Amino acid sequence: MRAAIITEPGSLAVGDRPDPRPASDGVVIRVGACGICGTDLHIADGEFPPSPYPLVPGHEFAGTVTAVGDHAPGDLRPGDRVAVDPSLFCGYCGYCRAGRGNLCAHWGAIGDTVDGAFAEYVAVPAANCHRMPDSMSMREGALAEPLSCAVHGVRRIGVEVGERFLVVGAGTMGLLLQQLLQRSGARVTVVDRNTRRLAIAADLGAHATATDTADLADERFDAAVDVTGAPQAIEAAFTSLRRGGRLLVFGVADAEARVSLSPFRVYNDEVTIVGSMAVLNSFGAAVDLISTGAVETAPLLTDALSLEKFPEALSMMRSGAGVKIQVVPDATA
Repeated sequence: MRAAIITEPGSLAVGDRPDPRPASDGVVIRVGACGICGTDLHIADGEFPPSPYPLVPGHEFAGTVTAVGDHAPGDLRPGDRVAVDPSLFCGYCGYCRAGRGNLCAHWGAIGDTVDGAFAEYVAVPAANCHRMPDSMSMREGALAEPLSCAVHGVRRIGVEVGERFLVVGAGTMGLLLQQLLQRSGARVTVVDRNTRRLAIAADLGAHATATDTADLADERFDAAVDVTGAPQAIEAAFTSLRRGGRLLVFGVADAEARVSLSPFRVYNDEVTIVGSMAVLNSFGAAVDLISTGAVETAPLLTDALSLEKFPEALSMMRSGAGVKIQVVPDATA
């Protein structure tokens, strides 16, 4: 089969790999679509420590079952259309047993620590598959993974009807978080330097938009979400909070990055700071939100490239082009 392969940090190509076979408890998926996210850039650059090399990346994907292992749980059959939760939790460490598998001591994920879906086929555990209704396209199905991360993030920060939220970053994740927060009754202001993305945020119902948090100096928010991972953006989001405010650090920062926050203000204003790591019991909800139309996907699904153009797709992601860039293995474009 054809696959995008990162042989070592900074070196990637599309080449041939052996066709995968299902594990006894797994299935093989013919990939219909797979999205590129910031983690893929970190993996390509050698900045995601859990990733081994060579590696086929790709963790946001949907496809069609082509083979089923002899002891696969459930009733999946060839031809079933599924979106796949990439999470690989061990199930026996203290975190897993406490119901916090996303913090698993032996954490892994399809496309991050084992070969993923920037390929024609990928082998996955059957238990990670979520059936998609016929009305859901493969490209929509591949958006379920980032949406499931957003669902977990909103659960972490919490929302009360009427609260004023600031979302810093209007990429795929920021626009998904915006929609979830609005559906929960929040009034959302979105900040991003990319005016094209701000226009999408406005179309999706943002209360206000700005190209710099400094432009909102006279406004204070009940809660803020940083989706960029940039230390300066995190600091600005913290500064924007009113007393008793909450900050969600959602974006993926470099492991060595540091921020400067006032501990006196955290104490005196009772500011709550939380993080949100990947997916946790939120994938099924994401599939439902997409399939029912509760979350708009069309404005986000901007680009679809063939597998052979994976290096070009990665470059587009780096440049900030589009919103959600996906690889569709069968595409000819």
